[in-house]
Amino acid sequence: MEQNNKHTKKMIAPVIIVSLLVAYYLFFFTVVLLIPGLPLIVKLLFGIVPLLIAGVAIYVLIERINEIRSGEEDDLSNY
Repeated sequence: MEQNNKHTKKMIAPVIIVSLLVAYYLFFFTVVLLIPGLPLIVKLLFGIVPLLIAGVAIYVLIERINEIRSGEEDDLSNY
């Protein structure tokens, strides 16, 4: 149980940071879509990039959680 609690504590910060990042990028995407006077293609180009970055952040978060659960994060302390 102690090991599981230790892993949970290490996952809190990455989850919070990625959640805030994704919320920011979704907000940015919404604001870009609501700007009047810009052509739709420009709105989509400026809006899709933050969504792609959010997707990459979620992918990296999943990879990090898998590393924490497998115990690989402790390997760096050996060097």
